[in-house]
Amino acid sequence: MNLGRYFGRGWLSLGYAFLYLPIVALVVYSFNDSQIPNVWRGFTFKWYVALANDREMLGALWLSLKIAFFTACGSVVLGTLAAFALVKYKRFTGRTLFSGMVNAPLVMPEVIVGLSLLLLLVSIQRALGFPERGVLTIWLGHLLLGMAYATVVVQARLQDLNPQLEEAAMDLGARPWQVFTLVTLPIISQALLSAWLLTFTLSLDDVVLSAFLSGPGSTTMPLVIFSRARLGLNPSVNAVATVTVVLVAIGVIAASYFIARAERNRAREVADANRIGA
Repeated sequence: MNLGRYFGRGWLSLGYAFLYLPIVALVVYSFNDSQIPNVWRGFTFKWYVALANDREMLGALWLSLKIAFFTACGSVVLGTLAAFALVKYKRFTGRTLFSGMVNAPLVMPEVIVGLSLLLLLVSIQRALGFPERGVLTIWLGHLLLGMAYATVVVQARLQDLNPQLEEAAMDLGARPWQVFTLVTLPIISQALLSAWLLTFTLSLDDVVLSAFLSGPGSTTMPLVIFSRARLGLNPSVNAVATVTVVLVAIGVIAASYFIARAERNRAREVADANRIGA
């Protein structure tokens, strides 16, 4: 019995080590004084100083953060609407086609999605003169992919939602939009936050769609890193990767804290309601 438990914990520890040791190594070598990435010659902050003077990398990082932010916001809005349509309306004309189109980006290779979007946008640009390849086209591509992931996350939460809560609110005189904002939205808020973080991360590190849809002056951070990797990575890339890891970690920790606090508050309110009812 104990042997099985230790065996499971050992495999779990190996799995975590496999996932996170490369990230730890990247952070450690961002302080390496050597030009050679895997040779340690001492502790230094010079690569962070070099990063502070690297306008191309900083501009690409800022652009990636902006695109990721708006992608996450747009994906959550569109994904929530799509999830509501699929969960609340079991029968409507074209439901099967709509569900398939929403989930298609999840199983379609990104190369195919990027090429299809490129051909579509080029055709629209030739016909209308808009849009030019750049920030807008990158955002549209990331939005397409992010909406599919957000729909899955929100749909899973809506399927577990007790419909009696919404029905009780309507029986008490609440209008449909009040039911959504006062009852449904607070309940699914954790799923919305999870979907936001997921789509933000997907957009921040996307290479394939960005490569197809980017234009002059709209190079994202992953594209800059990928282009520099062909000539040999400068250790300053480790510095920008470390900064990105820290920003994402802070966001995840903050989100986990707010989710846990909201869960505790809701459990306390449920317990108080049950006590009053009893």
